[in-house]
Amino acid sequence: MMIKTAVVILNWNGISWLKRFLADVVRYTADDETHIYVADNGSTDGSAEWLEKNSPETELIRFDTNLGFAGGYNAVLNKINAKYFVLLNSDVEVTENWLKPLISFMDANTDVASCQPKIRSLNNREFFEYAGAAGGYIDKYGFAFCRGRIFDEVEKDNGQYDDQADIFWSTGACMVVRAAAWSKCGGFDEDFFAHMEEIDLCWRFHLSGLRVAYVPGSVVYHAGGGTLPYGSEYKTYLNFRNSLYLLYKNLPDEKLKSVLFMRRILDGVAAMRFFFSSHETIRAIWNAHRDYYKAVKFLKPKRSIVKKLTITQPRYGILNKSIVFRFYILKDKIFSNLKFQ
Repeated sequence: MMIKTAVVILNWNGISWLKRFLADVVRYTADDETHIYVADNGSTDGSAEWLEKNSPETELIRFDTNLGFAGGYNAVLNKINAKYFVLLNSDVEVTENWLKPLISFMDANTDVASCQPKIRSLNNREFFEYAGAAGGYIDKYGFAFCRGRIFDEVEKDNGQYDDQADIFWSTGACMVVRAAAWSKCGGFDEDFFAHMEEIDLCWRFHLSGLRVAYVPGSVVYHAGGGTLPYGSEYKTYLNFRNSLYLLYKNLPDEKLKSVLFMRRILDGVAAMRFFFSSHETIRAIWNAHRDYYKAVKFLKPKRSIVKKLTITQPRYGILNKSIVFRFYILKDKIFSNLKFQ
């Protein structure tokens, strides 16, 4: 039997977050049309056992090993029959009536593949949160940023982004996905393992003629870094490597070589910035480029699949400039100062 909405929390050793936030997810979410699932990604901290004893309102789906963010969601969503999937991090605090505006928006806009709420910081509640803020964007070289957050510059939420907007990517911390679009575009790419897989998926949504949106009527609070802390070497490695995967898979032929050439230069500059302060960051960037080149032969078939899916190029959310140059040289650190045309 198909349900309308499946809220799916992918958990890996997040028992502290489940104890803190799951009760509110149930209280503010569950109804006759909405079911809550927790997919446990091979946790070793007792998460699954705690869920079985303390949260009978949720359906537990267990995996023996950690399949990663991408693999875990692909596996669990294959087991669920719903019109909408809501991907929700375990370290997200939802608010009363958080889900209804998102689902109502999806119902009213059938050409939207995915949407996200406003994401505020759990620890600094008047400010946006790094991973999503008020909707995601990229620049021409594949660097991701948000309305309300460019690199490490996070804005205070003064209502400046309270308008609904078409965006480039919706955050995996809290995103609603139309199941038909998920199936059409192939779900997450498991080679990403974690980080930027939602940007890759949203790029495919755009290429297939669908939209991605930000819905400010819904607000949640995100701790961030719940699985991999900000600043960790592995997180840096994944972000740099996966951004190269992202560009290779999705750029049109006429832009691929020039953009990747410039991206190599920019990543080299980024590594030089950390020459005296962080050898771990330099190592992460080096390893990211090394492993990208090793993976190209496996990415080629995926690029071919994306080209077959493509009916149009993205119309929203790509800054046709370098956000690195705008941020570090021109000191444009506020999203509203950027010009997209």
